[in-house]
Amino acid sequence: MSTLDTARSFNFVSSQPDELDDGVLLDSLPIGVYACDAAGFILRYNRAGAALWGRKPRLGEHAERFCGSYRLLDLGGTHIPSAECPMAIALATGRGFRDERVQIERPDGSRIMALVNVEVLRNVRGRVTGAVSVFRDCGFPGRDRGQAADHVADLEAILKSLPAAIYTTDPEGRITFYNETAAELWGVRPELHRSEFCGSWKLYWPDGTPLPHDQCPMAVALKERRAINGQEAAAERPDGTRIPFLAYPTPLFDEVGELVGAVNMLVNISGRKSAELASQRLAAIVESSDDAIISKDTNGIITSWNGGAQHLFGYCEHEVIGKPVTILIPCDRQDEEPAILSRIRRGERIEHYETIRRRKDGSLVDISLSVSPILDSSGKVVGASKIARDISDRRRAEEQKDLLLGEMNHRVKNLFALAGALVNLSARSAESVPDLVSDLQGKFLALSRAHSLTLSGAKTNPNQITPLHTLIAEVTEPYHHEGTSERRIVVSGPDIQLGRSAVTNIALLLYEFATNALKYGALVDPSGQVRIECFEQEDDFCITWREAGVVSRGGEPAREGFGSRLARAAVTALNGSFSRDFTSNGLEIRLTVPRAKLRE
Repeated sequence: MSTLDTARSFNFVSSQPDELDDGVLLDSLPIGVYACDAAGFILRYNRAGAALWGRKPRLGEHAERFCGSYRLLDLGGTHIPSAECPMAIALATGRGFRDERVQIERPDGSRIMALVNVEVLRNVRGRVTGAVSVFRDCGFPGRDRGQAADHVADLEAILKSLPAAIYTTDPEGRITFYNETAAELWGVRPELHRSEFCGSWKLYWPDGTPLPHDQCPMAVALKERRAINGQEAAAERPDGTRIPFLAYPTPLFDEVGELVGAVNMLVNISGRKSAELASQRLAAIVESSDDAIISKDTNGIITSWNGGAQHLFGYCEHEVIGKPVTILIPCDRQDEEPAILSRIRRGERIEHYETIRRRKDGSLVDISLSVSPILDSSGKVVGASKIARDISDRRRAEEQKDLLLGEMNHRVKNLFALAGALVNLSARSAESVPDLVSDLQGKFLALSRAHSLTLSGAKTNPNQITPLHTLIAEVTEPYHHEGTSERRIVVSGPDIQLGRSAVTNIALLLYEFATNALKYGALVDPSGQVRIECFEQEDDFCITWREAGVVSRGGEPAREGFGSRLARAAVTALNGSFSRDFTSNGLEIRLTVPRAKLRE
């Protein structure tokens, strides 16, 4: 491959990917290369260019525009002003030069004949943004042509030492040269002048489809006589491993425009692919997580938002990206964020911080928050990732547990109080100890039957339906005094069928009302009576509990007792309403519940 052909492949060198240092490549080339901006100011040149000029031009100097040579002359020896050199004309007209010959005079007076090629650079709108010139010493007539062989040898030595996989072919695609880096990438050493288009054992497209060698990027570049910039493929080695790479094949032409071969650079992107795969896996995990995963910068501005965050907080991604994370924080907790950011900037992690956040609809949610700093490649904190987990169910379970423990404590105390009251009631009418024992046994048995109705989780009859009047009779049976001719608790009005869930809550309420009546109300007096009236009101069913002659004990208690909290919880579960009033006739308790709710 001639030095001139290598100069024609400058597009291949200048289009290399970021993985390689273009400065190393350009300075290693034995041909002169320099670039100018649209105004002609020299932006960059390589060592070979400075050697050909015999000087090092000063970048950005007005006097150094268009060309770095001491003087330019045409083939007849006439001076060419810098503003009329090939680079200046190319920038002015937008048309490049191909194989233009000029004389370069160095500061020491020596001259060389240079072959110049200029390529114009344009932006996406087609506007000229600069140009690149590639030039070499083409020798004066009569010069020793034997130096060409030395140039070729020097070029091959340079290509062999480059860190990129590089190989060349003839016009038919037969490989004429490859360096060690290419052999390492392929895992084989192709046979020169026999192996075609690519030295790999097998080739594949990025999706894993087999890629025939005569359809690979090098084959297409030779067939279509055009450079290909970064076509992705994969080479399979004989051991079965596959190496993804980017190919940059560029056809080479002689001085009369005939295709003489091509040069190709292969860039191993295995590391990039591994990083992309890891990133894709991480993104999939983040997006599929039920937890809210959010990232923010060091100023608290939201930078990412997954599906879990949308489900938990109600905001879509486009509604929060670029917004401060404080939109999720209630007004009374705004001081939490500066403290969290301060710890994150110090590189600290925050584990399982339980707090409250605000949803889009304004509702509050209990969350467990973990925050970790995000570091860049230099270890600097550039943001934070936050994982928020909804712990509302756990909080409700804890509250339910506390309620159940409180209920157990309350029931035990009430049972002791009830047992004492029942003993007193039975003792008043008992004529002997055996009569007392028998009476108490009956009352405790009735109390046990009523208690069993409150066990909503009973496995014996999970779909049980109980009439309201039956439930009232069971629950209030222990409170009747057998020494009187009439029942102390009288029920009137229509009956209604109760579902299992409703039985539990209604029984708890009746039990609470009757216990209080026995301790403080109408049932304290052996002749006292409770009247329970049932009636329908549109879609609701109403129960009124009346205790005649009962007056208020004066003032509301300092704090809500457990019995009151239990009653309120039962009413809430029934979606009903509850009132408790002292009238001139005594105590009146009214419970109103949707009929549909009673059947559940």
